[in-house]
Amino acid sequence: MGRTAVYAGSFDPITSGHMDLVRRAAVLFDDVVLAIGTNQSKKSLLSVDVRYAVLQECIADMPNVSVATFEGLLIDYCRAIDADVILRGLRAVSDFEFEFQIGLANMDMAPEIETVFLLTEPKNIFVSSSLVKEIASNGGKVERYLPAPALNAMMLAINESSSG
Repeated sequence: MGRTAVYAGSFDPITSGHMDLVRRAAVLFDDVVLAIGTNQSKKSLLSVDVRYAVLQECIADMPNVSVATFEGLLIDYCRAIDADVILRGLRAVSDFEFEFQIGLANMDMAPEIETVFLLTEPKNIFVSSSLVKEIASNGGKVERYLPAPALNAMMLAINESSSG
């Protein structure tokens, strides 16, 4: 049995920074699960179904990476699928404090599941889904920050919301 890592997020939309971490994790672990956390109280630009389809398209060339959705605590999901590792990305020092706190809480609740941090490539340090949505909704160019399927889905959603 190999090592399974879960990389969880809202992925609304998935960015080039996320994809960099996924590609690197696919080399480090036997299986990587991109887990879309669903939170009905959180407003998202892209529906869960659209995000799922976008992620499937983005990982099509990575046979050991899959996409799933989950609700509730990430550690409960990890236990349910027998995952060994929670994968998190760090962009800047500001990420570290939050991620460290969450990692320690997860360690306390599920000591059998390790949290592994990967550093973001320097060119992606400032890229976040929120920033990309803000730039795009104000007419800015975001092609370099998103994989093509995510760009297409986001622009469609922005166009629909502005015309509706």
